[in-house]
Amino acid sequence: MNPPDVLPAAVVLLADFCVSFIERTATGAVPPSDGHDVAAGQVAYYRRRASEYDVTAYGDVDAARARITRVVAALRPAGNVLEIACGTGLWTSALAGVASTVTAIDAAPEAVDIARGRVQAANVRFEVADVFCWAAAARFDTVFFAFWLSHVPASRFGQFWRQLRGLVTGHGRVLFVDEHPDACGKEAYAAGSDEIIQRRLGDGSEHRLVKVFVHPGQTSARLHQLGWQGCIRRDGNDWVIGEARPANRSGRTPGTSKIQ
Repeated sequence: MNPPDVLPAAVVLLADFCVSFIERTATGAVPPSDGHDVAAGQVAYYRRRASEYDVTAYGDVDAARARITRVVAALRPAGNVLEIACGTGLWTSALAGVASTVTAIDAAPEAVDIARGRVQAANVRFEVADVFCWAAAARFDTVFFAFWLSHVPASRFGQFWRQLRGLVTGHGRVLFVDEHPDACGKEAYAAGSDEIIQRRLGDGSEHRLVKVFVHPGQTSARLHQLGWQGCIRRDGNDWVIGEARPANRSGRTPGTSKIQ
């Protein structure tokens, strides 16, 4: 096989693996609570939670929309935007109003179906994909994710941000929203773990997933070690909002803006 053929073949194999991975989380071939594959358990959890997600995550959905609109305006995403873990599309809708294009991905097809019904803007494209094994066709001016970073295992934090570096353009930004450690009291952590939580859905099913709350100072320090410059601040008592850019070779970050 000639070298030019290697990458396409690898991408096809990777895509086949990801489709199989997503399918197995629904059928039970990968146990949702298997400690060796918590990532699979998270996909299974959000597939089953999709229909109840909006109400159980936000309570007052109308009030959540107003807050989401305000936060997106403060973060000022622009250009071609990639949204990771788009869920049911509440954030996608706000992004569509300010971005040139939005590519929204999520590993839970049930959530993507809801998002497609909610957001029908012509500049939005949805795709069912696991970000950890997703091959992007192009780079993006902005990469955005809400309440996803806290579900990235500590062991994969560096890998995730290295992947993000390959997804943003030279002057691109990564924007994110997540929960502050002050909100951790609502979670039940597995015995002996500061990362694995246990949750029960409305149908009575029990699940294990990763939840690492985002501490502004500690997260900024970790990003700096990985070659990013970040600005992370609190929004209210429960959320944090952040912006990060890759540092250039001199260690400086060109054009870093302030979150308004």
